[in-house]
Amino acid sequence: MPAGMGKKHRIYKKYMGRLIAIVGRPNVGKSTLFNRLTKTRAAIVNDTSGTTRDRQYGKTEWNGMEMSVVDTGGWVVNSDDIFEGEINKQVQLAIDEADVILFMVDIKGGVTDLDEMVASILRRSNKPVIVVTNKDDNNEGIYAEAEFYSLGLGQPYSISAINGTGTGDLLDEVVRKMPKEEVESVDESLPRFAIVGRPNAGKSSLINALMDEQRNIVTDIAGTTRDSIYSRYNKFGFDFYLVDTAGIRKKNKVNEDIEYYSVLRSIRAIEYSDVCILIIDATRGIESQDVNIFSIIEKNRKGLVVLVNKWDIAHDKSMKSIDYMEQTIKARFAPFTDFPIVFGSALTKQRIFKVLQEAINVQENRKRIIPTSQLNNAMQEIIGAYPPPATKGKLVKIKYVTMLKEAKVPTFVFFCNLPQWIKDPYKRYLENQIRERWNFAGTPINLYFRQK
Repeated sequence: MPAGMGKKHRIYKKYMGRLIAIVGRPNVGKSTLFNRLTKTRAAIVNDTSGTTRDRQYGKTEWNGMEMSVVDTGGWVVNSDDIFEGEINKQVQLAIDEADVILFMVDIKGGVTDLDEMVASILRRSNKPVIVVTNKDDNNEGIYAEAEFYSLGLGQPYSISAINGTGTGDLLDEVVRKMPKEEVESVDESLPRFAIVGRPNAGKSSLINALMDEQRNIVTDIAGTTRDSIYSRYNKFGFDFYLVDTAGIRKKNKVNEDIEYYSVLRSIRAIEYSDVCILIIDATRGIESQDVNIFSIIEKNRKGLVVLVNKWDIAHDKSMKSIDYMEQTIKARFAPFTDFPIVFGSALTKQRIFKVLQEAINVQENRKRIIPTSQLNNAMQEIIGAYPPPATKGKLVKIKYVTMLKEAKVPTFVFFCNLPQWIKDPYKRYLENQIRERWNFAGTPINLYFRQK
């Protein structure tokens, strides 16, 4: 450990970003591969070109490495000119954000003009690219894959996304190509807050308001030019890291797909944070993009504070409209509704310190541990009043509950005789009862049931 560095500091040496982007022309199997890697059916799969309209985001893990996966399919074309523009836009976004790019082609169709168009853009990048020849359903792709060396992107990897053949070797190559970077020392005792939201919601205004207040006491911790940057804020009684990305400070390109770009930037900021401050534009209300970003926060099990920004110019600022906005937001984010909502303005700095205080509170809630005796006394009373429903004539008996002290998210472990018969409705009942008795506002809760 370098001299002068406290025990609470560490040198992080890990994979930064870990973002995989799947690119290629329509109907080559991008969504099928996305579903295969993420073990979900989030992406709609259809033989019709352009089926994927909304960008999909998910997680995959291989050899102990957790990675994010983005399906970049979904553009619709009406003419050759529009097609070329959309292809260039999507591929350029993948180049900007991804750590490894999977360039999917159809092994049965051979190399097309559109494949060559995408390949020419990828060749000019410095990103690792893997050519994935899909639809090798009968393991005869070795005879056809030689044609794809002409793309100038190295060895093709033949797979069948629909049945999983070859995906193990492909992921081995992804892990090998994933860049390794270092992050300088970060004080682990300090929370990390990410400011996220859709374009024009006020992220930059909030960041500028915070930066302008403490120019002389912001310390940038070295990272990478494109990955998350930790900036320390320690004024007005606050002390935390602001998890920013280089992209928040960049000027948007004229021809980029702004909605998709904002999701990629949000992924990076969210993954390196403890608590996320999600900004919603009060003049536009909650939109699908806000829900998309919330779903990323939820998947990553991060804390949440919602800032309804631009409240100073909202048409109706009465308590009635505040109640209506709160109900609307919680309805869209349900079933997770236990999080603070602040109404303010980043431009006028109205309640921006209230936002920071709520983020600190959420971080404290994430670390809260209930003593085992107190927890059992309360939970046994709750369970006794409403025990788990009997299944097949057998009673489920919960004997004991404890909290895991080293978990990043409040985690409760219930020991019982038949854990497999405890269904989701009863789990939600227990979570709601826990939240009523102890303050876990803004943080997700994990409930596990184990055989006693």
